[in-house]
Amino acid sequence: MTRLHKLLSVTAVLLLAACSGGMPGFSTIKVGNELEALNNAQAIGSPFTKHLTGEYRDYANQEFTEYDHADSLHFARKGLATAAGETVMPEVLDDWDLDRPHIVEMSSARAQLVDVLENGGRDIAAQLAATAQARFDCWVEEQEEDWQTEVTHCRNEFYNALRELQSLVEPEPYVEPAPAPVTVAEEPVRTPVPLEQALFLVFFDWDKSDITDSATDVIDAIVKEVMSRDDVNKIKINGHTDSSGSDRYNDKLSKKRAEAIRDALVARGIDPTMVSVESSGEKDLLVKTADNVREPANRRAQISLE
Repeated sequence: MTRLHKLLSVTAVLLLAACSGGMPGFSTIKVGNELEALNNAQAIGSPFTKHLTGEYRDYANQEFTEYDHADSLHFARKGLATAAGETVMPEVLDDWDLDRPHIVEMSSARAQLVDVLENGGRDIAAQLAATAQARFDCWVEEQEEDWQTEVTHCRNEFYNALRELQSLVEPEPYVEPAPAPVTVAEEPVRTPVPLEQALFLVFFDWDKSDITDSATDVIDAIVKEVMSRDDVNKIKINGHTDSSGSDRYNDKLSKKRAEAIRDALVARGIDPTMVSVESSGEKDLLVKTADNVREPANRRAQISLE
């Protein structure tokens, strides 16, 4: 994450520590809750999202043991999203504080990764695709930290996985002995995810219903999924809040969040008659907490297809 985001996270740590009597409160209340939820989660969805859940679980725990609580929380949230069956994208480079030479190489690497994932890589070799995405995210995080040993490890493993995945998705054409013509293998058919497994999560800032940059990636993925298939008749959006605030206020806020997702989908060409909006307020917490707890993972909207 950018150094500004990390500075804000550290500020939150200090404020919480001042109220609770010490720094350990942050680990237990903020990171610990979501990391524990991820560690206990039973992943659903496609083989790709299930494998990616395991990758993010391992990395979030690693960052936690290294006391990088901000990044541990970030990857725990990505893991919770994939555990719910959501297809999350590789890290967006603009969200990280990277030097220009690194951005140039990483931009090309990310473009190749997204291309191979979107052209069937997730279905053809789910575990390999999950490894490639996880190592790219690891490379980005470690590059910002400038830990060269970890950078080299993650970068090399990413490229190894990417090249192998590309060879499976884009096989070399098979050429018959001369003078026979070249025979090119048929492109693999992408099997769509079953509708009941097509679940998406969008997270919100506290007391907000604004669409964030990371939420935009999820919304774009929803639109692409809907537009690519002909069996979607309905898009259901259910808004949620954390347990801070009154029930009445949270009912209104969760509805605003669901409506914000609906409006974003319609703005991207989705038929508004396909979209239904529901709101649960604080009644269905993703991470169980006491009342009046500001838990980021609970500030969300869940989108399902029918």
